[in-house]
Amino acid sequence: MTEVGLRVEDLDTPALLVDLEALERNIRRMADFFASVPANLRPHVKTHKTPAIAHKQIAAGAQGITCAKLGEAEVMAAAGIDDILIANQVVGPAKIARLMGLARQISVTVAVDNPQNVADLSAAATAAGATVGVLVEVNVGMNRCGVAPGEAAVALAQQVARSPGLRFRGVMGYEGHCVAIPDRREREEKARAAMALLIATKEMIEAAGLPVEVVSGGGTGTFDITGRYPGVTEVQAGSYVTMDTSYRRLDLGFECALTVLTTVISRPQPGLAIVDAGMKAITPEFGMPEPKGLPGARVVRLSEEHGKIELADGGLSVGDKLELIPSHGCTTFNLHDRLYAVRAGRVEAVWPIAGRGQFR
Repeated sequence: MTEVGLRVEDLDTPALLVDLEALERNIRRMADFFASVPANLRPHVKTHKTPAIAHKQIAAGAQGITCAKLGEAEVMAAAGIDDILIANQVVGPAKIARLMGLARQISVTVAVDNPQNVADLSAAATAAGATVGVLVEVNVGMNRCGVAPGEAAVALAQQVARSPGLRFRGVMGYEGHCVAIPDRREREEKARAAMALLIATKEMIEAAGLPVEVVSGGGTGTFDITGRYPGVTEVQAGSYVTMDTSYRRLDLGFECALTVLTTVISRPQPGLAIVDAGMKAITPEFGMPEPKGLPGARVVRLSEEHGKIELADGGLSVGDKLELIPSHGCTTFNLHDRLYAVRAGRVEAVWPIAGRGQFR
C-alpha cells in the first residue's frame, strides 16, 4: 500500500511529517535573502538528511550543500548532487579511501585542522589520482574543532597549498557558540566578533601569498548576520528549512514545518493523555515537543515509546491523532526512515531519509 494520496489522519503512527507549503516558503525566504547579499547559501543537510529536500534547496539557488559526515556526502552524491562540502575532518585510512572514491565522482571539499591529516589526505589523493578541495577550519570561539586563528592557520594553509592532490580553497569557522543566543544584540555582537577572527585570518593567508576563494561559516541563528559580514562567501545554515521550537524562539521568520504525527493510546485520567510517540520517535534534548493546535496542552514526559501530555480540557479521546513539533529537528529526522510530505492535509510524496544513520 502506498500512502500517497492518503489524508494525514489516515497514516499509521508515529509518522514524521513535513508541511510542504511551509517548507517551500522557508526555502524561498532564505533564497531571497541570499539573492540580496554577496554571500552564497550552502545549506547544511545534516538537518533533514533527505535528498529530495536538498534538490529543492539547490533548485532555489543554493550553490551546493554542506554535510556533517562522509556517509551523508556519499548518499547525497548518489542522489545526483555534485558540489559538497564536508564541514568536518575526515580522518583514518578507511574514511580517507572512501573520500578519494567520492572525489573521483564529484567536487568535494573537506575541513582540516591538523598537519598529519593534511599529509594523509595528500598521500591518498596522489595515489588515487584524485583532487580534494580543502578548507582550513579556524576556531572562532566554539572551542570544538579548528586551528587557532592567525599564524597557525596560515602555516596549515601553506602546507595544504604545497600538498599534491589537495586544492587549498579557503577557510571555515563555525560560530556555533552564538547561534542560539536569545538576545539579538548579543548574538550579533558575538557572531561578528567570531567572523572578525575568521576574516583577519583570511587576510593573513592572502598576505602570505595564497588566494582565498572561500570563507565559510554561519548557521540558522546567525544566517543574516554572518551572511552580511564583509568577506564571508558562503553560509552553512541548515535548520531553517523545517525549523523546530528551539530555533523558533529566536523569531527568525521561518515556520515550523516538521511534526511527528502520533495517536492517543490511553486516557488514564482526566487531563492526561498518553500517545504512541516517545524518545524513539522524537528527541527531547532541547526541551519537550509542543502539541500543535492544542492550546494549554503540554508534553511533560517522554519515555521510550510513550509521550505523556497534560491537557487543559478533555478534548482528546483514545484513537485521536495529533501532531507534535520537535524541539530539535536534526536529531528527530535521524530517528525515521521516511518523511511524509503533506500538502493541504494529504500526502503528496513519501521521501526516504537516505542520510539517516550515516554517521561514519
